Amino acid sequence: MNIAERIKELEDHLRDAQYNKHTEHAFGVIKAQIAKLRGRLESAAAKKSGGTGFAIKKSGDATVVLLGFPSTGKSTLLNSLTNAKSKVAAYEFTTLDVIPGLLEYKHAKIQILDVPGILAGASRGKGRGKEVLAMVRNADLILIIIDALNPEQYPAILKEVYDVGIRINQQSPDVKIAKKVRGGIDVGSTVVLTKLSKETIIAILHEFKINNADVLIRSDITADELIDAIEGTRKYIPAVVVVSKIDLLSKDSIDKLIRTMNPDVLVSAEKQININKLKDVIFDKLNFIRIFFSRSLIHLIKKFIRSGHLLSYSSPYFRYSLISK
Repeated sequence: MNIAERIKELEDHLRDAQYNKHTEHAFGVIKAQIAKLRGRLESAAAKKSGGTGFAIKKSGDATVVLLGFPSTGKSTLLNSLTNAKSKVAAYEFTTLDVIPGLLEYKHAKIQILDVPGILAGASRGKGRGKEVLAMVRNADLILIIIDALNPEQYPAILKEVYDVGIRINQQSPDVKIAKKVRGGIDVGSTVVLTKLSKETIIAILHEFKINNADVLIRSDITADELIDAIEGTRKYIPAVVVVSKIDLLSKDSIDKLIRTMNPDVLVSAEKQININKLKDVIFDKLNFIRIFFSRSLIHLIKKFIRSGHLLSYSSPYFRYSLISK
């Protein structure tokens, strides 16, 4: 049995088992085993790929990636949002490379990337899934594009994103693990832990060969969040769920879709439905902080930047652009 088959066997076991207080410990240990196996699988895939991937330079104030299965309307949406001319056709795999576009909105310059569609199994390397998901890991925002006629794509996309270590619309768990030479594992928490027992926490740590450590937990975490904190390789990225081709659905079908999926925006790039609303959602989700200066102050700041005395600053938590008022 190879690693991928062992992962599937453990995942099937979790799916078929019932989670409760009595099985919490076993669930936690099995999830830790799956995480370790995935790590081995990713290491082997990285060595095999030899570091190949897409080469696109990030530009603008933020980078947004359009992620979806083939033929979900990503290229048409990119063309509607930006100045790009991504190839559009009525067959799958039209986009074979990364196509960049620029959305200039409310004084912000937002780079939007149309990446090739992924397939089920992308996180395990199917198609060009590894390269595409590597691009996604470096994004400031993910637009998850779901075809209105294929809503079953949504959970499949979420699984691929999760399996590659991307956590969408989540905060990093507040867990501190300080390894020590001896003394076993001491677990402390500033909140009541309702989802994990101390015994399960210690068992999960043991799975990762951590036998001596001081652990401080400041939020009511799950087993998955503890594993994320231990591995320390997760990317926490905001996401917007967009249902495309909404013009092809009846009103009753749209209402049902909203109840079952609760998407952020329903659009039709072909009919230009809700495109401006999507621009607003993208801008708001990026959490820009806009600072307005007088023209004379902008001139002075630019002078300092050119002289090297002041550097422009950008991070996922704070971005600014110089806008005259």
